Amino acid sequence: MTQETALLTTPVTGDERTPARKVFVKTYGCQMNVYDSDRMSDALTRDGYVSTDVLEDADFVLLNTCHIREKAAEKVYSELGRLRDLKKAKALEGREMVIGVAGCVAQAEGNEILRRAPAVDLVIGPTTYHRLPEALKRARNGERVVQTDYAVEDKFEHLPAPDKARTRARGVTAFLTVQEGCDKFCTFCVVPYTRGSEVSRPVAQILSEAQKLVEAGVREITLLGQNVNAWHGLGPDGREWGLGDLLQCLGDIEGLARLRYTTSHPRDMDDSLIEAHRSMPKLMPYLHLPVQAGSDRILKAMNRRHTAAEYLALIERIRAVQPDLALSGDFIVGFPGETDEDFEDTIRLIEAVGYAQAFSFKYSTRPGTPGAELDEQVPEDVKAKRLERLQALLISQQRAFAESCVGREIDLLLEKPGRMPGQLVGRSPWLQPVNVDAKASQIGDIIKVRIIKAGSNSLFAEMIG
Repeated sequence: MTQETALLTTPVTGDERTPARKVFVKTYGCQMNVYDSDRMSDALTRDGYVSTDVLEDADFVLLNTCHIREKAAEKVYSELGRLRDLKKAKALEGREMVIGVAGCVAQAEGNEILRRAPAVDLVIGPTTYHRLPEALKRARNGERVVQTDYAVEDKFEHLPAPDKARTRARGVTAFLTVQEGCDKFCTFCVVPYTRGSEVSRPVAQILSEAQKLVEAGVREITLLGQNVNAWHGLGPDGREWGLGDLLQCLGDIEGLARLRYTTSHPRDMDDSLIEAHRSMPKLMPYLHLPVQAGSDRILKAMNRRHTAAEYLALIERIRAVQPDLALSGDFIVGFPGETDEDFEDTIRLIEAVGYAQAFSFKYSTRPGTPGAELDEQVPEDVKAKRLERLQALLISQQRAFAESCVGREIDLLLEKPGRMPGQLVGRSPWLQPVNVDAKASQIGDIIKVRIIKAGSNSLFAEMIG
């Protein structure tokens, strides 16, 4: 998945006759990368750059990369090959183009990117992107820059807050990173090596950013973290807070209508967070809680630190306080040593839970992770057959959940224009896209609708009243 960042901003230049430099940001992967791209764009705006969605117009092209998917690095190098050719063509016209690589592939590959892709001018990791403006200045002066050390300083304190105009241009929903890194060290995962150990942002910093988002017109905020429910911090009451406490505090912000959070680990679903699903109307009844596998033997090999029974018991506890909850999850098939019986355990767990949404993948090795060194790698054809069966089950559950929504009356936050004239799109409380006929002037409103149809990937609704 990629997203190209095209944010209209006002250049800050000392001479109105001097054209502002333009930056094109291509974002790969998760919501945290989208958030990071926005913040890097904000930092560059302060230095006189404006964002463009036309690659050929850019003076600076930044790839904000993700290392989760298979062959992620190779996809980045392929893209860099195309950018090399564009850079050469622009040079023949006497035009400069600086190329940068940010994100998790940058962190993992470092100097190797400069070696394999000579057209790249700078490489910057996810914990140091607050240094991007300074690194870009050095690159424009002819230096090839690598910034992948883990920053001692708090990057969030060194980033400028986005102004209201830029925030408003991004829409009525927003991401807010509250936690980064992970200490779980699942044997299949690169996050601890590319994002570092768990770090939680201070309460005051989070509340300040959330307040600014709401003042700019944001109605819904999704809290982000590689392991978001591991967030903790000292509250203004002098007590150590968990994510449930933070959500309760954010819920008091006037004008903020909805809250969500992702991604969570089963080990960190504490009582206060579960209680928030009971007591907070603003907290949407949707939870992404990856389990990865249903076999205790495989879960142990993955270093997940929970059993299938513990996961099922946790789901039961959460649904007891929020019966309307929609569950989402992640699944890996073909982890080293996975037998047919292990796979059947995963199928049984999925059948027991019933997922509204899910993401599933064939296991692929990540260099530097313990899983890459394990014996008993599962053949690709076996992985493919297992994945096909597992996805068929998940798709059937997703369709069943969507069909169960037909006839329900819900509150819908209108977010953006739809594909058809006179149509707007919002998200249901369970995160499904919902299409409804409405006026563009209603974007940002929460209206009452009735679900009348379930499509393959979205719902259709009619306004009530």
